[in-house]
Amino acid sequence: MSSDSVGIVTPELIHFSDPLPLSSGKSLPCYDLMVETYGTLNAEKSNAVLICHALSGHHHAAGFHSAEDKKPGWWDSAIGPGKPIDTNLFFVVSVNNLGGCHGSTGPTSINSETGQPFGPDFPVVTVRDWVNSQAKLADRLGIERWAAVVGGSLGGMQAMQWAIDFPDRLGHALVIASASKLTAQNIAFNEVARQAITKDPEFYDGRYYDHESLPKTGLSLARMIAHITYLSDDGMAEKFGRSMRTGELSFDFNTQFQVESYLQYQGEKFSTTFDANTYLLMTKALDYFDPATEHNNDLAKALSHARCGFLVVSFTTDWRFAPERSREITDALVAADKDVCYAEIESDHGHDAFLIDSPRYTAVFRAYMKRVANELSLGVNDAR
Repeated sequence: MSSDSVGIVTPELIHFSDPLPLSSGKSLPCYDLMVETYGTLNAEKSNAVLICHALSGHHHAAGFHSAEDKKPGWWDSAIGPGKPIDTNLFFVVSVNNLGGCHGSTGPTSINSETGQPFGPDFPVVTVRDWVNSQAKLADRLGIERWAAVVGGSLGGMQAMQWAIDFPDRLGHALVIASASKLTAQNIAFNEVARQAITKDPEFYDGRYYDHESLPKTGLSLARMIAHITYLSDDGMAEKFGRSMRTGELSFDFNTQFQVESYLQYQGEKFSTTFDANTYLLMTKALDYFDPATEHNNDLAKALSHARCGFLVVSFTTDWRFAPERSREITDALVAADKDVCYAEIESDHGHDAFLIDSPRYTAVFRAYMKRVANELSLGVNDAR
């Protein structure tokens, strides 16, 4: 295990017995959040950083669950001793969102009213609902104010919502490869994915648990669709080109190109590790996010009450969350007279670039987090 790894980590399930009102008008009478932490919380409890995950992410962001693990947490490239989110300096909290399928209360959890899994009866949740539950988590941990809230993609939306809803409870928001709202094309991709799942004959209107079944074909197709949108054309060309599995055409409809085999593998693997009802919920949360709607579609006004500093990062070949979307956020922050830094990173990796350790991205990320750490060491108060 390398010296810059957080090492072996153990998740913790935290129970909340108070009801959580939801944006839909429904509420959860009680709920659990699965959490991992890395580093040490200082005496002032001022060095905490919240990690918000993307669509298919979860609480396991760094380190390993056992010595036998071959693959670390999903953002291990960014979290650890000496890494951009330096666990020698920060206490890092990573949480699996409500509606998830990795320990937090979600569709696979038992509904106390029925004694059966929630399944499709689990209420639709929004980014705001997640942020409210994360605020309850911060209260439980005794953290009055995050040094930073950090997220990529859907996680970046949560960082923005934190800045809007709890302006005095974070010092910085890092919004990476994200958007203030989905484009119609993005919503369309999500709907095709949902249709693939719900039209699977093994879906049973979301009650597949009762039938001891899984809508594997639909979930696999949904993942294949999404995976294509996470990669760039150049990145796929470099990785696969038109390489064939056998080197010659077979003149049938079997898998022949390496890219086909790769997508099928990714889809199959995902279909056995992720819950279909959770996928539906997460994509809806993406679709619904649009904080400007409460302010006459004026994003600058929506962000006007934010008091934190912002880092906004985009990647040149990310067409799912294109640089234009990050520039919209940056322009709105400038119009609202906020403290914002913007970086557009050259990358061939498409949307997935935010997960990959590349020199300029890592340098920008590290420099900004060093600023956050310096403010803590200097005792800088929030004067924004």
